[in-house]
Amino acid sequence: MNTNINIIKSSGEKVKFSLNKLGASLEKSGADKETVTEIIDKVKEELYDGISTKEIYNRAFALLKKKGGHLASKYKLKKAIYELGPTGYPFERFISAILKYSGYDTTVGKIMQGQCVRHEIDVVAEKNGMTTLIECKFHTEQGRNCNVKVPLYIASRFKDVKMHWDTKRHETKLEAGWVVTNTRFTKDAIQYGNCIGLYLLSWDYPNNDGLRNRIDRLGLYPITVSTLLTNREKQFLLSRDVVLCRDLIDDLFFLDHLGISETRKSKIQNEIKMLCKQ
Repeated sequence: MNTNINIIKSSGEKVKFSLNKLGASLEKSGADKETVTEIIDKVKEELYDGISTKEIYNRAFALLKKKGGHLASKYKLKKAIYELGPTGYPFERFISAILKYSGYDTTVGKIMQGQCVRHEIDVVAEKNGMTTLIECKFHTEQGRNCNVKVPLYIASRFKDVKMHWDTKRHETKLEAGWVVTNTRFTKDAIQYGNCIGLYLLSWDYPNNDGLRNRIDRLGLYPITVSTLLTNREKQFLLSRDVVLCRDLIDDLFFLDHLGISETRKSKIQNEIKMLCKQ
């Protein structure tokens, strides 16, 4: 189910528009088949050669928002991850929070001694007697992928830390590091990471277990997906280390602090509960 329309991706690459891909992304939001078909039909009417993926996304998002706020929230997940910026710190907190819900004890921004120099590690995670060092590569611009230089650089840092670690006695074993990005890895980056023993996690890698899959599976959405919170309110929450929608379900302290009305607060909580499947 394709058209002959050329679209421009965020990277600047020109590709053929696929209705199947649009349909699949709408289905991932939880929209029913009738809603998906209705939105696809409306988007098709407004297509033109050279339209950007951003324009298509904005139109589909607006139509989905009319159908249900939580559906639009899930649909904007990729964009919401970018909105964790402009610094990489909230993204590091977000990755830490996801790992906590998977049973890890985590520390963000820990200084660790290497054989040669000291290193600040984005996330240190411990589970089942293993310590994992995780470096997060956050991009604020769509279309910017992680090339082979990223795992090359990070592998050298992990090697330095491990050389020093192995000279001391520890209660846990230090295993190979992780590299996590909100975009994608190039083929060379994946090939090198796999060869050197790094675990790579990106938006869609590993297949069926990438960042998006994990977020959807665990219901661990960043607060930036909300269609009801303003940008100012989201930035306030992020500055207080509130990165997950789930954190606002039972704790209304920050919403109260923002002076949000009871009516709006109720709508925000309802949106979050539907997102987090509670």
